[in-house]
Amino acid sequence: MDSLAGCHPGAVPIIRMHETRYRGRFAPSPTGPLHFGSLVAAVGSYLDARAHGGEWLLRMEDVDTPRNVPGAAADILKTLEAFGFEWDGPVLWQSRRTDAYAAALDKLKAGDLAYGCACSRREISDSATRPAIDGGLAYPGTCRDGVAHGRSVRSWRLRVGGEEVAFSDRVQGRQAQSLERDVGDFVLLRADGLYAYQLAVAVDDEFQGISDVVRGADLIASTPRQIWLQRCLGYATPQYAHLPVATNSAGEKLSKQTRAPALRPDQAGRALASALAFLGQAVPPDLGGAGLREIWDWAFLHWSFAAIPRHAAGRDTLAC
Repeated sequence: MDSLAGCHPGAVPIIRMHETRYRGRFAPSPTGPLHFGSLVAAVGSYLDARAHGGEWLLRMEDVDTPRNVPGAAADILKTLEAFGFEWDGPVLWQSRRTDAYAAALDKLKAGDLAYGCACSRREISDSATRPAIDGGLAYPGTCRDGVAHGRSVRSWRLRVGGEEVAFSDRVQGRQAQSLERDVGDFVLLRADGLYAYQLAVAVDDEFQGISDVVRGADLIASTPRQIWLQRCLGYATPQYAHLPVATNSAGEKLSKQTRAPALRPDQAGRALASALAFLGQAVPPDLGGAGLREIWDWAFLHWSFAAIPRHAAGRDTLAC
């Protein structure tokens, strides 16, 4: 398969850009309510799309079903509506797209780019010799040449090459990573039978024709894996922009795990103005007290992507 040839070790495939109009997306996971960090990502992606006269799509990344919280997806949609967001087209649900992920995995298998792995987490921990770039350990390639006799396949992994995967981030600048050194062959289908985030995101960005991905910098380390997958599957590669990450007073990223407080619709104006200020926009002091329509009108008129800082200006963003 010619589209897969660029993923064999040693080859450096050309990244194709989408030759379509701007199409962005916001892709929350229904593992809990939206918080200020979520709002920052939503605001940045939404305004960038509207500034380019493009579309802004909404995707519910609920492929990791054990982590989904009942009622969270409905709450997320309700909160976005209460904050004045307007998305284009229907919501895309990852949990309903397993056939598409299976087809992509079959394509990778057919090109000998994916292989079965029998390793447990404990075995990887015992045999790995280097840390992975985003935590954990880099896979040592134990099953790359086949599963040992008497062992059965637990998961499926994608072969990576030794060359550098680089991209130019619109906020963070040039980024580069050696997948072989920093990650190792990574999982596409998990041992529990669920498709991995990396595969689902790559498949869905292509399916939705996403031209630009604007999201938090906490996801920047996974971008080279998604680019590698795009190359292997013959997909176009979007432009990327990774926004500064909102943190609490302890310097921890705002998340469900760090107990970030949920967004309150009755404080939508204040929170929206705070998100704009966090993104470096020259927000008037009294804007937070205005109505939502007035705040959005100001944001559409004054949005400056160039003003977005690479890093958060201060630690305690909960106080915004």
